Amino acid sequence: MRYGLIAGNGRFPFMVVDGARRAGVSLSVAAIREETDPKMEQEVDRLVWVGIGQLGKMIRFFKGEGVEKAIMAGQVKHVQIFSRAVPDARMLKMLLKLPRRNTMSLIGGIAAELASEGIDLIDSTYFLQDSLPAAGTLTRRKPSIAERADIAYGVEVANHIAQLDLGQTIVVRGKACVAIEAMEGTDATILRAAELVNGQSGGRGRTNLSSGPLTILKLAKPNQDMRFDVPVVGVPTIETMVRAHATCLCLNAGKTLMFDRKEMIALADKNKIAIVAV
Repeated sequence: MRYGLIAGNGRFPFMVVDGARRAGVSLSVAAIREETDPKMEQEVDRLVWVGIGQLGKMIRFFKGEGVEKAIMAGQVKHVQIFSRAVPDARMLKMLLKLPRRNTMSLIGGIAAELASEGIDLIDSTYFLQDSLPAAGTLTRRKPSIAERADIAYGVEVANHIAQLDLGQTIVVRGKACVAIEAMEGTDATILRAAELVNGQSGGRGRTNLSSGPLTILKLAKPNQDMRFDVPVVGVPTIETMVRAHATCLCLNAGKTLMFDRKEMIALADKNKIAIVAV
């Protein structure tokens, strides 16, 4: 079996390469020129650089490599695809067939094009099962009664908006929804929520973000397609929570990737932040 990797930005693609290597698998990598870290060339033997709109070139590379299963890992900015990409004929044909121009439709279209060539897009965590948390409290401190109430409310909100293809981060305070992620990313959502709370507390727009506490939920959709857009957290998530005076992080057991898990939990423990997987 030959595996391919569609590599976006960030560390996720490198984790997949490491996980595959531990499993004795060498990946054929299609690196996105506008997104992938150039260091990827040093990590794999077989790699081609493709522009963000060069779907045809990517498929031809995978076919030439004999790839039967492909993994998509790392972010490819939604706005880049629709506003900056110069699509090749294959990408243009696929874009014209999309029912809507959101992330899930786009990636679903790419998956369908791969499938039409006998290439199966598989779970992006296929080689990373040890980076997914089991259910339970992961830190020394357990969530308080108030934090658990915020988690229950946040999960309810997440279930209601699951079909809207919004972001995966929800920020709750006192069983009130302070912020929901759109396209800005987890860290920006947390900081936006902290600024809102600070302003409501009489802070007049100050940036010390001293009002809290906040509970952060990073949740997969109930029917999350694990082939793409899997929730990811890491040390920067905790660092941002410290800045925002957020005290609790809720994840989905088995559906959220934890980068640098030991370091992340250690930093949470140091700052008395509770992390729980539900």
